[in-house]
Amino acid sequence: MEFELKLLWSGIVLYVLGGSLAIAGVILRKRPEKTILGLIFAGWLLHTAALTVRWLRLDHGPFITMFEILSSNVWSLVLAFMIAFWRIPLIRPSAAVMMPILFVMMGWLVLSSPGEAHFPQSFRTPWLFIHIGFGKVFLGAALVAVGLACVIQLRRLAVGQRWFYSLPDDSRLDELSYRLMALGLVFNSLMLVAGAIWAQDAWGRYWAWDPLETWAFLTWLMLAISLHLRVTFKLSPRAASVMAVAVFVLAFLTFFGMPFVSTAPHKGAV
Repeated sequence: MEFELKLLWSGIVLYVLGGSLAIAGVILRKRPEKTILGLIFAGWLLHTAALTVRWLRLDHGPFITMFEILSSNVWSLVLAFMIAFWRIPLIRPSAAVMMPILFVMMGWLVLSSPGEAHFPQSFRTPWLFIHIGFGKVFLGAALVAVGLACVIQLRRLAVGQRWFYSLPDDSRLDELSYRLMALGLVFNSLMLVAGAIWAQDAWGRYWAWDPLETWAFLTWLMLAISLHLRVTFKLSPRAASVMAVAVFVLAFLTFFGMPFVSTAPHKGAV
């Protein structure tokens, strides 16, 4: 375990360095983008190695304890961030918003116990991996969307206007946020369907309205309503960005709060 943790902590240090440089670059109006991406990618490779070592040691994926769930989701969210940072250069300054969200999760990860837990037999099915994979794509899309939404809100302040002057106007950011949220709705829907199939295979029922399932459905409903309102009522970028933030907060509570409050059969299966 010691080697695994050294890899993980080294990766987190590089994440923090890259993220801090991204924040400093926005504040100081510098653009060390290659260095930022290089540091974060190097941290991600070390993090990948840490997850691989743990997986081989325990013979199961990082899906059970809070430490494992946080670690695997930090890994997937950093991957989503890197793809957006690499493929959409115009929104790179929004990293100054996205990285602090990831810093919170990294801090929580550092404070969590890296101990092991029993891997239930009901988790040994391909549907678990499909269910989790869809969920990670949804949360990754939501992270980038909420980063853009927060930029729109911060621009209401003079300091936000100075920091994010190089980003496209609010309407273009809102359009991209909407597209990302729509992508998130697709994968959130697929996550629920795959989860229902897994539940039928594991526990003999597709849906039981346990707390985790209920909150997952509420997240899906909130996301669908926010997209519907934006299209039907032509919400302003500022109003739509508030909805995007609300969806992300609800999704965060569902992914990282309810699995450890609920006493449902699939407690911890996120």
